[in-house]
Amino acid sequence: MGRSTKPPLKKSSNKMSSLASDVLAGRKKPTAAEAKKLAASVLSQDEHKGRR
Repeated sequence: MGRSTKPPLKKSSNKMSSLASDVLAGRKKPTAAEAKKLAASVLSQDEHKGRR
């Protein structure tokens, strides 16, 4: 049987994961720059680019 040719899973950095956790828990209000970094991190992991 052949191996699957799935692309490697994309993962957020520990720093981005911690920031997202703090924001969602209400422990931190993100700066504009942090909000942009979080959005960029999410979009970079989107396997289906564009609208669905």
